[in-house]
Amino acid sequence: MICCLNPRCRKPQNPDDAEVCRNCGAPLQALLRGRYRAIQLIGQGGFGRTYLAVDEDRLNARCVIKQFSPQVQGTKSLDKAIRLFNQEAVRLHELGEHPQIPTLLAYFEQDKYLYLVQQFVEGQNLSQQLRKQGAFTEAQIREVLNDLLPVLKFVHEHQVIHRDITPVNILRRQADNHLVLIDFGVAKQLTAAVAAEPGTRIGTEGYSPLEQFRGGRAYPASDLYSLGATCLNLLTQTKPDSLYDPLNGQWVWRDYLLRMGVNVSNNLARILDKMLRDLVNERYQSAEEVLRDLNNVPFTPTATPISPGVPSANGSSQPHTPRPASSPPLTSSPLPSRPRSGGQLGGNCLRVLTGHSSWVMSVALGPMAQTVASSSLDDTVKVWNLHTGEVLFTLTGHTKDVNAIAISPHGKTLVSGSDDYSIKMWNLQTGALMRTLTGHSRDVNAVAVTPDGQLLVSGGEDRTIKLWQMGTGTLLRTLFGVAGMIKAIAISPDGHLLASGGLDHKIKLWSLHTGEQIAAWTGHVNSISAIAISPNGHLLVSGGKDKLIKLWNLPTGGLIRTFSDHSRDVNAVAITPNGKLLVSGSSDTTIKLWNLDTGKVIDTWTDHSDTVNAIAISKDGKTLVSGSSDNTVRIWKLPV
Repeated sequence: MICCLNPRCRKPQNPDDAEVCRNCGAPLQALLRGRYRAIQLIGQGGFGRTYLAVDEDRLNARCVIKQFSPQVQGTKSLDKAIRLFNQEAVRLHELGEHPQIPTLLAYFEQDKYLYLVQQFVEGQNLSQQLRKQGAFTEAQIREVLNDLLPVLKFVHEHQVIHRDITPVNILRRQADNHLVLIDFGVAKQLTAAVAAEPGTRIGTEGYSPLEQFRGGRAYPASDLYSLGATCLNLLTQTKPDSLYDPLNGQWVWRDYLLRMGVNVSNNLARILDKMLRDLVNERYQSAEEVLRDLNNVPFTPTATPISPGVPSANGSSQPHTPRPASSPPLTSSPLPSRPRSGGQLGGNCLRVLTGHSSWVMSVALGPMAQTVASSSLDDTVKVWNLHTGEVLFTLTGHTKDVNAIAISPHGKTLVSGSDDYSIKMWNLQTGALMRTLTGHSRDVNAVAVTPDGQLLVSGGEDRTIKLWQMGTGTLLRTLFGVAGMIKAIAISPDGHLLASGGLDHKIKLWSLHTGEQIAAWTGHVNSISAIAISPNGHLLVSGGKDKLIKLWNLPTGGLIRTFSDHSRDVNAVAITPNGKLLVSGSSDTTIKLWNLDTGKVIDTWTDHSDTVNAIAISKDGKTLVSGSSDNTVRIWKLPV
């Protein structure tokens, strides 16, 4: 079967051989982006439709297509919608690193509609499970909380609020029985942003707290409220609205359970009540706090009945507990720009390079520091004159985001890796495409060239590292044994060792001569986003989503020091040629300069207005280049 993609078609199902829709007469789109075929409508709302689909490039593997159809075609609002859509899709891509969040496979605009393609998860949602098995027991509710709260912790650490947690948006994955969080409401959030109507409601009645409906604001505590309301529904088989007494301003779910003869522990009752407080700052402020209280008291299924309690002056039937300090709202929008620090080094920004239409993900400097290259989510690579800021070439050829670039030691070749699964080699003097390397089965996230210019190394989301011959593009070897997606690689100055890092939280060392894994270091508690090796080959530095930077002794593997001052993910690290300074870039929008010997911050640069994704240092140690989600490349003067 094939589905009509006209969002207003009432009967979109058509036979495979149909060329126009039998119901609405619209031409049928056989494949989206040349590979995705919608086969069944599985959901719809004011924002658009959701289809079950197959990916013909992956042996007809099933996937989910979400169509966003803003009613703003031909206006400036459409451009705004597309821009917001691209930004939100990148957020979803980052969240898809978690095994309990569907992976984002693609996002694109086609025929004036916006599309997300996500991993298909086989399983029932909790609402379906509730109808099938009946009310959940306390043990099952605890299992739900213990399975989902770590997912929410991950989501909130990425500065994202789900905004629509309900039993329908939680799937029990058939393959391993784990819970999967779906439907982050991106399309609905974009609809609200494009409409620009204050107080636009995003969420589901009964499950979303008042702050979302009154002011459209959401916090981590808002998601915890919705999860608490979900638990009430699962415990009682009753809509949360029916379990709240508006006259007295309090929840009566515990009385409801007592009338049913159901017992739950005081520990769980207190936790759910605190998750469901009306005032944001009276709720739990983080998923970690809920997990701590949930597992602080041993649970046995033979719990004693709870007492409804005596209402207090504020209408709550719980004993008074000190209010946790309120947190600022956490959103998926860029952080505001801050005044530049007046650190002792100055760190003047010499030039701002503008021209990319989306986030700059990687930067590289030529060996003579005459040119700088940058890659972007706009599918291009730009080559600039470092001293004038003039664009020398715009390299087009990739069909999706360009995540990583590297320049060969002789400065004649540029290598780029992309979400289109390919690696391209370009003549840096003419801008001509020399060859395209294929072999990765998912996004290419990292590329590097050995110091002798003979070997190209790439790492990707297919959990492999590949070694290629630079001169011919021949695939020489694939390194397996990688537990998670590769996010960063670095090659030692002598060309003997390769270091890699990614979603398995480990730094792994490999022999470039034999392909064997030599060592695996643990120390980070979240995925590793950046790796660099010092010019003398003695030190390795790593940065990750745990907001930390770690300095290692490369020959011994010993951890020398941990650097901690960034407030969000560390995305880029580099060591100056003289070995005195460490430079880092972060999602907190800052670039920090550290004393490598003491671990102290020397200076903080805050000129970027959004996430700093990449940094590169010239061989003479005088120039630093940075790339950011504010779509700019900045050139800086480093202290000598």
